[in-house]
Amino acid sequence: EGRLGARVPEEGPDELRRAAVAFNSMADQVVQLLANERELAADLSHRLRTPLTVLRLNAASLGDGPAAEQTRAAVEQLEREVDTIIRTARDAKPQTAAAGPGAGCDAAEVVRERMGFWSALAEDEGRKWRVAGADRPVRIPVARADLAASLDALLGNVFRHTAEGTAFAVDLHNGEDAVIVLVSDAGAGIADPEAAMARGRGSGTDGSTGLGLDIVRRMAESTGGDVRIGASVLGGTEVRIWIQLDGRTAPARRGHRGAVRRRGQGRTQARAKTQTQTSAPSPAVRAGRDH
Repeated sequence: EGRLGARVPEEGPDELRRAAVAFNSMADQVVQLLANERELAADLSHRLRTPLTVLRLNAASLGDGPAAEQTRAAVEQLEREVDTIIRTARDAKPQTAAAGPGAGCDAAEVVRERMGFWSALAEDEGRKWRVAGADRPVRIPVARADLAASLDALLGNVFRHTAEGTAFAVDLHNGEDAVIVLVSDAGAGIADPEAAMARGRGSGTDGSTGLGLDIVRRMAESTGGDVRIGASVLGGTEVRIWIQLDGRTAPARRGHRGAVRRRGQGRTQARAKTQTQTSAPSPAVRAGRDH
């Protein structure tokens, strides 16, 4: 009858108990598979937002004329269709799993690759950008595609929600038990970080679905880490992704300062420490910053 919560009591003679266990296991797998399909549809749809952001910004610079108007209308229609798919699938239960032992990717390589993509668009819009900490391998227990999707979601938000010419930066900090990725911008900031982190709610501006930050959060939480939003030293928003390396829950009472103190004394690390100490998080973040 389509009632996916139906289960069989695991009691009675041995054969019946085994049959009940098998049935309940099958039912659980059906629920999991359906949730995974909906989540995959949402995530793949959101990844389409990355090239759509480029198309929308390029279309805006085409000037006047029938062809330009048709191009802009087509991009807007495509964005609406993608948003419809995202909103339809966004209520699925997150099912992202951490990569197994020995799996994962080089976070530094992924950061360099994605920044190479976005830097071309940044040059067109007169945006200054910076990358730090990505000059040497940094292994993390996250699939390459998942980290790339998370970076694209955050960088896409920078281009989508800040004015042309707004600077941004990506910093990669490699600690003993965690890797921290900071994506910062010099925009107006996020007024309500908690609402922005809520699945499917977004910041409530410019048609945001909010699924981008949720993709980032699920990626971090699959390792035992988390995501925080605060104020950046550039004057806008800073999104901090904590990726736990040993799979444990991120220890309480630790922010990026604890990880920074354990890093080497190189120039990039020292600069990152200074940025962290001078950062002024929003009240919502300060209340739970020491994670």
